[in-house]
Parts: sequence; C-alpha cells; structure tokens
Amino acid sequence: MSTVGGPDCLLVTGMPGAGKSTVTRLVAQRLERSARLGGDEVNAMIVNGFVWALGEPADEAMRQVELLHRNLCALASNFCDAGFTPLIDAMIPSRERLDFFLELLAPRRLLFIVLAPGIDTCRYRNTIRDPGERFDFDGYDNLEATMKRELGNVGWWFDTATLTPEQTADRILQEAPSRARVSSAHEDGGGFG
Repeated sequence: MSTVGGPDCLLVTGMPGAGKSTVTRLVAQRLERSARLGGDEVNAMIVNGFVWALGEPADEAMRQVELLHRNLCALASNFCDAGFTPLIDAMIPSRERLDFFLELLAPRRLLFIVLAPGIDTCRYRNTIRDPGERFDFDGYDNLEATMKRELGNVGWWFDTATLTPEQTADRILQEAPSRARVSSAHEDGGGFG
C-alpha cells in the first residue's frame, strides 16, 4: 500500500479545533524524514506589528496572511528539496488561497487534507485544549459554508469526529497519496468522504 513519505508536501487545514496541529505533529513523528510547519509558529516570528487574519486594518491582515503563506511555501519547498516531507498546518479557507500554495510549491506534488469533524466537535475540542492554546472563534457556520463552497470538491475532506488523533494520523499515512491529490484550479476529484 502506498503511504505518505514522499517528498510530497502535505497541507492540512480545517476549522479551529479540527486537530490540525495535533495531527500534523503525529504524522511527522511517524515519518523517517519530516518537518512540521505550523502557521501559528511562523506567525509568532513577527515580534512587533503582527495583525491576525481577521484583525484590523484588514488590508494589513491580508498582507500578513499572504506573507505567512509565502513563508510556509518557501520552508516547505526547501525541506521537500532536501528530502524531507513537509507537513503544513495552515488555515486555507478558499480555492484562491489553495491555488497560491499550488503555484508556489510547483513542481512539487501537494496533498491537501481538510480535517472535517464538524462544528460541534471542533467547538468541543477547543474547550478541552490547554487554556493557553484555546482559540475563541464564533464564525464556525460562515467558515464551514465558505470552505464547502470553495473547496468542497478538492482534496480529501476527512471526517475525523469519531477517530482519535492517532487513528487519524495512521489513516493519513495510508490514504493521503490516493485521496488528497490536487494539481490545479480545475481539480474536480476528491471531496467529502
């Protein structure tokens, strides 16, 4: 059976509380040569002047989101070219953002996974996080609708609601190469499942 271990680039997204950080960490630990690239950690490199993605001023927030994505792609490309599988943990709400990753990571293969355990599960998981890692977010309904509209037929929408993080990581290792492939804005495979 084919497994992750490329040097493919694995991009994992999902709503707050979906398990992106935990799962990318677990998958990375199971690979012989891997690097975990967390959007939050890369953003934390900004010492002064940081504006979060939904912050104000909005134009500066969007500029910093693009900077984050450029930095994640540059790191992923460097690790991939050195024979490491980069696991990118980032919020990707739209096809436009995904296409930005595809463009910057080309010609490397990108595997795209949307962790989709559902809104109630995401909210619950957020409540059981360490208090310093909780993320107060009230836009679940809008974010889910946007992601389904923009990305509903792209990559692998992976419902992890009944799985442990370890089971999720194991399935990603086994199934991502066949279920999570994306290549262009005209991708029509994958989707919910």
